[in-house]
Amino acid sequence: MHHGGTGVLDPFSLHSALTWSPDWVFLIAALTGVALYAAGVVRLLRRGDRWPVGRSVGWLAGVGGVVLVTCTGLNDYGMVLFSAHMIQHMVLSMLVPILLLLGAPITLALRALRPAGKGRPRGPRELLVALLHSRYVKVISHPAFTIPLFIASLYGLYFTPLFDFLMQYRLGHIGMMVHFLAAGLLFFWPIMGVDPGPHRPGHVLRIIELFMGMPFHAFFGVAVMMAGHPLVTTFTAAGAPPGTDLLEDQKLAGGITWAFGEIPTAIVLIALVFQWMKSEERQARRRDRAEERNGDAELNAYNDYLASLDQRGRGPAAGSTPAATPAGPVTPAPVTE
Repeated sequence: MHHGGTGVLDPFSLHSALTWSPDWVFLIAALTGVALYAAGVVRLLRRGDRWPVGRSVGWLAGVGGVVLVTCTGLNDYGMVLFSAHMIQHMVLSMLVPILLLLGAPITLALRALRPAGKGRPRGPRELLVALLHSRYVKVISHPAFTIPLFIASLYGLYFTPLFDFLMQYRLGHIGMMVHFLAAGLLFFWPIMGVDPGPHRPGHVLRIIELFMGMPFHAFFGVAVMMAGHPLVTTFTAAGAPPGTDLLEDQKLAGGITWAFGEIPTAIVLIALVFQWMKSEERQARRRDRAEERNGDAELNAYNDYLASLDQRGRGPAAGSTPAATPAGPVTPAPVTE
């Protein structure tokens, strides 16, 4: 993949981008994520509970997405080409979070972790529940926080010197990748509505939230495509593969950003419509059951009412002095044959 052993990368191609080149931080994190998820599923199955296969597929696809952009040649190209870096950014912030959230990891953890029991110190399950109910999580999962954070991850990074500063250090690069993933997870968590969380808006509000972030995303892509000068100084002709036109590559990066917004939006919309239909079905079934129960309750109440009329109609017991009855309609005694 390196050009003639000089340390300069060969021209970008699908083969060279998909060559195995592990970044151990992300590889270990990915393997840990798979192992913990698998342990949770196994515990549920052993207990006799079911866990949807689709959820596991979503989680594995999400973790696979992380590995694909951080443990292959694409990660090496991401250090020298704006377009390759932007593929990493888009996959980590727009696609991977949706797949991971479809895996419902919080729901799995809450079901798989055992309660600590009375009189014992709080265990992992209790700590997770406390965290979900904490003010901190309420703030960081609120649309007033997640949408600006999502937008700032684009404008605040590439239109300021921050990107160039972070790219000088390995830790800065890792932190940036983790931030992309975290910002995406926070943005899509309330919108997807698969896992429990502090904010659970209705389906219409979720669709509005989804579309509030997208115009900023599209506009950013267009702004990068239209820029007539390099926006960042990290990517240089010396570091890039031979023959790279840096401005053309920047335009390609903008195009990738602009086009990428459509894919996750479509996936989320399909998932939301599907959830909406299922929740409508559940509510209809609940209404039917409630009506059945209410029907019986109304019948019982009517029978009780008739019985009370019957009791009053029989009048006072023999030998007792009748009490004065207030003026008003008199209930007739039941007709006897």
